[in-house]
This record gives sequence, C-alpha cells and structure tokens, in this order.
Amino acid sequence: LYSKGVTTREIADLIEKMYGSHYSPAQVSNISKQMLPKVEAYHKRKLSDKFFCVYLDATYLPLRRETFEREAVYIAIGIKPNGH
Repeated sequence: LYSKGVTTREIADLIEKMYGSHYSPAQVSNISKQMLPKVEAYHKRKLSDKFFCVYLDATYLPLRRETFEREAVYIAIGIKPNGH
C-alpha cells in the first residue's frame, strides 16, 4: 500500500478497521522503513534453477468486512522440467 501512494494515515486507519490494532501514522512509517531492505532483498532474490517456468496470476474475491469489497488473491505455480 505504501509503495502505491496510500498515505500512512490511511494505512493506519485500514489496519485498525481490519484487525482492531491501532498504529499511528509515524509507527506505520517506521515499520515501512524497517521492512524496506527485507522487501527489496526478497524482490531481488534468485529463483531456484529447478523451475522451468513460473506462472503468476491473481483473482479478486468478494470480502465482507464493514463494507463489501473485492480483494486480490495471488497465485504462483512453479513448473519443473519433468512437468511437475
């Protein structure tokens, strides 16, 4: 969310709405700064050579919390050279 331009205040409000936990915008910012190196390392990691092909897809499912919204569910499937 942070990388997509959602403000820290909006993220804090969303966390409270979804999980009932309160974080200030400053706390959200600090958590984001602490996580950034881990996220960047994850994005740059090498995929295992054992995969011939990797399929990535997403589908949106309806969720009912306080409002009715659709949320993405991401799926990744790795195919090995033997077809499994």
